Amino acid sequence: MSKLLHPDRLFASCPQQRDIARALYHQVADLPIISPHGHTDPRWFAHNKAFGNATELLIQPDHYLLRMLFSQGISMEQLGISKASGQSSDADPAAVWQLFAENYSLFRGTPTRLWMDHVFSAVFGIDELLCASNSASFYAEINSQLARPEFLPRSLFERFNIEVIATTESPLDPLHAHQLLAADSWQGRVITAFRPDPVVDPEYENFPDNITELAQISGIDCSSYSGYLDALRERRAFFKSMGATSTDHGHPSATTADLPRAQCETLFAGALAGSLSAADAELFRGQMLLEMALMSLEDGLVMQLHPGVSRNHNPSLFAQYGRDKGADLPLPGEFVNALKPLLARVGNEADFTLILFTLDETTYARELAPLAGHYPCLRVGPAWWFHDSPEGMLRYRHQITETAGFYNTVGFNDDTRAFLSIPARHDVARRIDCRFLAQLVAEHRLTLPEAEQLAHDLAYQLAKDAYRL
Repeated sequence: MSKLLHPDRLFASCPQQRDIARALYHQVADLPIISPHGHTDPRWFAHNKAFGNATELLIQPDHYLLRMLFSQGISMEQLGISKASGQSSDADPAAVWQLFAENYSLFRGTPTRLWMDHVFSAVFGIDELLCASNSASFYAEINSQLARPEFLPRSLFERFNIEVIATTESPLDPLHAHQLLAADSWQGRVITAFRPDPVVDPEYENFPDNITELAQISGIDCSSYSGYLDALRERRAFFKSMGATSTDHGHPSATTADLPRAQCETLFAGALAGSLSAADAELFRGQMLLEMALMSLEDGLVMQLHPGVSRNHNPSLFAQYGRDKGADLPLPGEFVNALKPLLARVGNEADFTLILFTLDETTYARELAPLAGHYPCLRVGPAWWFHDSPEGMLRYRHQITETAGFYNTVGFNDDTRAFLSIPARHDVARRIDCRFLAQLVAEHRLTLPEAEQLAHDLAYQLAKDAYRL
């Protein structure tokens, strides 16, 4: 038995519930992984080159690791993070790894610790706890394994039993990696997802320049609102040709709007001029969520909304190092009133799917579950980001299930840049779902056959169906 990975980890301590959870889990542990939303780099799979070293693969892309280490006074320079200006770090990767190992105790009790231990033990076969004294041997062993053919990206994709993985790209991305994959004989399914934030958020950095680039890449004049919408349709069609089945929207709130066309034209002109007030920028984003929903009715792309994040909260860190360095923070959320303009137009459309995520857990039972429990178009996304943790997943199930049921949710997605942690994240989700189902069986609220079907659906089928995969 693994020293790091106890076979009953995350199951309830009650013997009866633990036994049921264990039996349920064994039926779903080896199901293929559906990863319908994430941020892995498609170039890894297109070029299939060996990963460089443990530091650049496991530490530097992972904002969960960066934020914890930064919170303890460890600088981005010490972690070898390159500047937003393009200036590369001269930090020694081995020294960065040593620093990480010396501070691994910071992750006790966090989901990151669960994921990393799983990576070390299950992926690399290193079955001991990382610390300062064994840092060098960990680093050498991982680097040695990364140089082997069986640790190339495509080999790991197959080893992890990934059926499909969706990366996430801007409309301004030419999708060269996905074009290479489409022309390749490799059978691994790596698709894109359409993330239009840079060209629908007037407060996104360089928004007017982004619209100029949108016009160039689409070949459509974006000087008018109608031309702008046509350019977005063109990009959606191109993404769909590269396998996309979904869009994703990272707005500050769930605000939607249904404005007269003349007002849309005025707001768009203000956005191009960089003259919108904060309130008008929010109104424009809200209108764009409706426009995206209407386009989804046309092209069938599933729509995801990830609101309620104060992104790049640390201004000096953002100025020096750019996005995704662990400085994003949750905000309070509101959905019932915010979504009403959109739902008044498309809420009853069974052919349209909008998957809602939140970082505000107070909205689970009060808003999200009742909304998804009524509107045909709505589904509740899984516990997300700060809450894709054992306790966060349990809170989610306890608050969502009684009102929305299981089948107005969409299973699990890992939403990660950390490729090697994908099996670990899905394993945690499957264990927690089996734990929750075991409680319902033990309390005679579900039969065991029902729980077995649900365990399968939560681990595999719901995500496959919701994202039209």
